[in-house]
Amino acid sequence: MMMGEKFLAVLVVAMVTPISHSFSFTLSATGLVTKRYHTSTTHRSSTGSFEKKISFSSALGMATWSNGQAIKEYQDFLSTGRSELQKEDDGPSVIVQSSKPNNVLALTDAIIGLGQGDDIVLNPSDTLPDTLGDRSSYPIYIALPPYELKEFIQNLNDEWKSRAEDFVFFSGGNVCGVVEPVLREFGMCRDSMTQVVVGFSTPAPGTGLGGATKKPEDLSCMIGHDTRGEEKWAGESQSCGKWNAAVASRLDDNGIRCKTVFYREWRRAMWERAVFDCVFNIVGCVREEKTDIADVAMFYELEASDMMWELVNNLRGGLAVTLIYGFEDRLFSIAEMRGKDDICELPVEMFDYSQNVFPGTNLMLKEYLNYAKDKCGLLQGVDVPPVPSQIDELPSKVRMGNLRADGVI
Repeated sequence: MMMGEKFLAVLVVAMVTPISHSFSFTLSATGLVTKRYHTSTTHRSSTGSFEKKISFSSALGMATWSNGQAIKEYQDFLSTGRSELQKEDDGPSVIVQSSKPNNVLALTDAIIGLGQGDDIVLNPSDTLPDTLGDRSSYPIYIALPPYELKEFIQNLNDEWKSRAEDFVFFSGGNVCGVVEPVLREFGMCRDSMTQVVVGFSTPAPGTGLGGATKKPEDLSCMIGHDTRGEEKWAGESQSCGKWNAAVASRLDDNGIRCKTVFYREWRRAMWERAVFDCVFNIVGCVREEKTDIADVAMFYELEASDMMWELVNNLRGGLAVTLIYGFEDRLFSIAEMRGKDDICELPVEMFDYSQNVFPGTNLMLKEYLNYAKDKCGLLQGVDVPPVPSQIDELPSKVRMGNLRADGVI
């Protein structure tokens, strides 16, 4: 059976229940796997405020989600008739930064540092050049903070609107966050729109030798080999859309790995990064002392894992996004290998683009957010969703334990 046909084969493998634990796996032809783990435990976090008891039935159950959005996106993809990504070369580009000096992101300097010195930096009110280099079409990197993005798109004049297909948007990390809700509001979440998951550092100006801006560095990490002996990577930059190859070329020339993919695959990677940014930062921020990302992975793994699965389950039902099997292993590997001295933080201005972007009840996340605000003095002035007094939603049928793809429990 060929990929692209309308029928998918689904294989369900159920493992025999050993003593007091049971596992079940669901494998589809797309390579997506969900796991379920049943146990009964009592866990108390070091905050002294959360006590959690998990008890699930060992009976085999299946959950079914239906979301017309995923079907529509797949039909749109088939209608293009393309089996390969269209590629555009890198070259002189426009970088759009905030007109407010305090809101200019380190991302602007990062993009400049990755180029050949022929890019130009504009504010949203400036006029776009008719040509750049010898090209009338060129990438327009939108390096605005996410909280300025909606206003920017709303106020586009006709000149800028006509160049919208050349826009390049960024997601990921505490600088870029999740901008999908904003872009979707203006119909900019589609195959042709160039988007990038940031898998590289964004050094602040003056952090390099001689006071110059330090060049961005690759944050991806090799986490092992698959059954065919090929390398497995986590945390790679990924790009999709019209200028995906130009973005990849710019990063590759600077030693930064970047995958070029179709929008559907890119979207999974983006939400995987969003889970990482949300979970590790909130779990680390509720500690009495400053905690870095690596410490969360090493010492608060149970809490981080439980919250990951809560968010991932609701992504599947709420946004028709199913993360690729092994996401937990990848995210913990990134934290362990790249999270040292990366202090957990909850920037107030990024709340609606990091923690407050996930669908569903997300009870555990809301408990931690309210604790961070009420007990830790964080997120002051932010309207944190209250913890519901009564949960009307049924618990997810998908496993909510702590088994990682590498076998670590």
